[in-house]
Amino acid sequence: MSTGEEIPVGVVGVGYAGRLHAEKYAASSKAKLVGVVDIDGGRAKELGERLGVPSMTDYRDLFGKARCVSVAVPTKLHFEVAEAFLKEGIDVLVEKPMTATLDDGRRLVAFAREGARVLQVGHLERFNPAIRALEKAIREPKFVECHRLAPFVERGTDVDVVLDLMIHDIDVIASLVRAPVRQVDAVGVPVLTDKPDIANARITFANGCVANVTASRVSMKRERKIRIFQPDAYVSIDYDQKRAQIYHRPARGASWMDIRGETIEIKEGDALADQLDSFLECVRSRATPLVSGEEGLRALEIAASISERL
Repeated sequence: MSTGEEIPVGVVGVGYAGRLHAEKYAASSKAKLVGVVDIDGGRAKELGERLGVPSMTDYRDLFGKARCVSVAVPTKLHFEVAEAFLKEGIDVLVEKPMTATLDDGRRLVAFAREGARVLQVGHLERFNPAIRALEKAIREPKFVECHRLAPFVERGTDVDVVLDLMIHDIDVIASLVRAPVRQVDAVGVPVLTDKPDIANARITFANGCVANVTASRVSMKRERKIRIFQPDAYVSIDYDQKRAQIYHRPARGASWMDIRGETIEIKEGDALADQLDSFLECVRSRATPLVSGEEGLRALEIAASISERL
């Protein structure tokens, strides 16, 4: 496939996330949106008419039309739908969490590997301008602290807060630490649903790094912050304010007065557009995605360990 060729792509599930995927694909010079699918025919039709593409209620109608798809259905259906496309030889970007269970996640990764298909997981924070700007400055984290707090919305409540919100930070932390998990301790409580809506986890990695992660979907205010302590620096990132601070350890023998601090303003970016653009490029080049099925599975394994301990 030539670089300039538009890749035929479909979107399955056009609720909040899927609608955004469809809009980004429709605006991309790399993609040709060939259809949107939702069991709610009215919702699919409204979006299809607005974007000028066919609408469908059965995802199998995309077989033979799409070379790749975004799967943004409820989590319990991720495996069924993604597996069907992979078996048809169609590349898949599946929203996080990749599947509802670990067994399904492992099977999905195996299907993709056996069929030489691209499987990408929608961990959007990996494409956050703040993370991308500072990932090279983060080396050998020793302690990580994350807070992800949000007011209550019904979207995502088919799973607990760990799979709904905390998994974003779990994936980022795992990508920075790059070590096996040695121990997980966690506590959480349901507040407005029948599943834990607020949770805290302490993750100890084999290399000695410790991560303290808090997630809530019943907070009065929104907050998304990560703080990273490492031998040579302290890094603080505020996702919402698009601002980061780095304090560098002074040279050996220097006074604490020599600590250097800098504030980094993060340039505006479009993480979702970057994520989908990266997916399309992997479909074209057959490269391994930044957040591959294996990466998504690693985050799911840690999240499952936390959920089991709530």
